[in-house]
Amino acid sequence: MTDKKSSIDRLRISKFKLDALLDITLSINANLPTEELLSKYELILRNNLGIGKILIFKHSLKWECILNGGFPKAFESEIDVESQLLKFTETAFRNDDLGIEGVEIIMPVYNNYSPLAYILIGDIEEEGEGVSPVIKHLTFIQTISSIIIVAIENIRLFRESLRQEALRKELELAARMQKKLIPDNKTMPRNDNFVVTGFYFPHYEVGGDYYDCIKLSDDKTGFCIADVSGKGIAAAILMSNFQASLRALFTFDIELPLLIQKLNSLIIANAAGDKFITFFVGRYDHNRGILEYINAGHNPPVLFNIATGQVMHLNSICVGIGMLDEIPAFSEEILNISNNSKLVCYTDGLSDLKGEDGKEILTREIVRHITNRNPVESNIREMLKKLGIPENNPDLFDDVSIIAADFIR
Repeated sequence: MTDKKSSIDRLRISKFKLDALLDITLSINANLPTEELLSKYELILRNNLGIGKILIFKHSLKWECILNGGFPKAFESEIDVESQLLKFTETAFRNDDLGIEGVEIIMPVYNNYSPLAYILIGDIEEEGEGVSPVIKHLTFIQTISSIIIVAIENIRLFRESLRQEALRKELELAARMQKKLIPDNKTMPRNDNFVVTGFYFPHYEVGGDYYDCIKLSDDKTGFCIADVSGKGIAAAILMSNFQASLRALFTFDIELPLLIQKLNSLIIANAAGDKFITFFVGRYDHNRGILEYINAGHNPPVLFNIATGQVMHLNSICVGIGMLDEIPAFSEEILNISNNSKLVCYTDGLSDLKGEDGKEILTREIVRHITNRNPVESNIREMLKKLGIPENNPDLFDDVSIIAADFIR
């Protein structure tokens, strides 16, 4: 009778284990939420195997408790996973001096050779001869624990992949919208007095570079280039706001210092001091050949006089926009463009590139390529090809933007 009873008990336990594993597997396949999977897991261990307390710490972005069955709530905060649990690489028992009061078994769960979770078990119900059901069914507990933990991790990874995909689509939309803020070369001025061309390459999907060319009147054109400190979404949003503000404020007759001050107030209000913008703005009178400009902390554009061979750098005359609540008084610079000339404005994604000597190229490649009689558009095209921008330069680490003009006199 005893052997028959033992056989029946073994069959009953085996059936219970198979049913439990089947139930968990079906639940996972049914995409049940993490909370329901943990509830089933806790029911199996505590109600059917006589485990009084169970605590699970799982790692995702950080270690956190995902299940507390029977332990005091305050006990969760008393455990330091990094110092107390990471040293356990295999299941440890009370006789191994666990060092955590009330915990009798620590069971690590590994995935790809990295600890994914730690299961802490306490208050074990002993059977007749002092044999713990946890010891008796240890392989089953390890198996079902691994299945549950890996399933929960897969749920997290799946949700993360959905979030990343949604973010990717948002970035693609943001990139398309941002590119619409950059004028197409087909819409740039091309007449007998003034020809403008541009190049735009964001290092990430969206960037903090911006250039523009605006017809202000029949004889005046405004153009600019700007670079927001930092990269990514925040820089792109601020730049979009800046573009809208500039287009609303930039007129044929506004004084350029006043334009800078108004833009500075807007950026101070919107960026709250977290970011600033370097900015070069020019207004060109086609008929008179007069160029007014302000360089607000931006890289100095390069002006080449074809007739005289003179190269000028249009250096900064005030701080960047958003650096100070109030910009100290300054006035615009005025140049008389009396000969055929070329102007190249650029962002530091270009000037900070390293040359063959390991030093930043600054403006030397610009000067090298524009000091001739060819149109600046072909000069820029040749320079970008030589520098391998954008496809073939492994050192490219920032947005690269260029707006260049031929002044024809």
